[in-house]
Amino acid sequence: MASTDWTELTGVLSSTDVRRGVTGGATPPNGGGTFVYGMRSEQVVVGAVGRFTNQANFAPTPVGKGGSVRGAIQRGISAGADGFQPFLFIGAQGSDILSNAYMLGLTDGESGRIALVKGPISSGIPDVAPGTNGVLRRSSSTFAIGAWQHLRLDMRVNANGDTVLTVQRNDLANPVGSPVWAAVPGLEQFIDDAIGANSGTVPYPNGRMGYGARFEDVYRRCYFDHLECLRET
Repeated sequence: MASTDWTELTGVLSSTDVRRGVTGGATPPNGGGTFVYGMRSEQVVVGAVGRFTNQANFAPTPVGKGGSVRGAIQRGISAGADGFQPFLFIGAQGSDILSNAYMLGLTDGESGRIALVKGPISSGIPDVAPGTNGVLRRSSSTFAIGAWQHLRLDMRVNANGDTVLTVQRNDLANPVGSPVWAAVPGLEQFIDDAIGANSGTVPYPNGRMGYGARFEDVYRRCYFDHLECLRET
């Protein structure tokens, strides 16, 4: 997708706090191009940066229509192992960083986990067990800092009002342009049911999709590549 296909959420951290843009200074994932999109925190500041696709029928998708967001994300080697979480999001209920959404991203730690979260984009990906702080599912395996993860989050809205969330991962032995998607242990399908019993709140029937990162400390790096957004028709 081109840079003009994305709009920054309102209320994000300033470019003084978090520098961001296209860079050739990071090694791309298998099959990636010359450049990736990077973010680097410059201050000890708490907040998030996020961008959503602004194309017709994506900002937001029509009510009752979900879609799929896919991309390679990385917690880059940084000044520390905590205080930064990159993620993909879908179903965002507004264009502000405080908007609620479904997020799929990486938790803090030298060996973090992949987690599926429901909540404000600004809250990022909490490193807690499912059932706490909006975490719906969390991978059984851990993944080293500095390693790319090629992830996919599908959101399907059923006629009865349930929203079905499915997570898959491409082992990057396969290039990003030719993924082989597979389920991730611990991140089994989640049904955000129409009465809100499973997540504690009612499901999102549509919304915006994109990518972002939360920062809580200085000199933390996040990278993104091969971002794709698809919608239900």
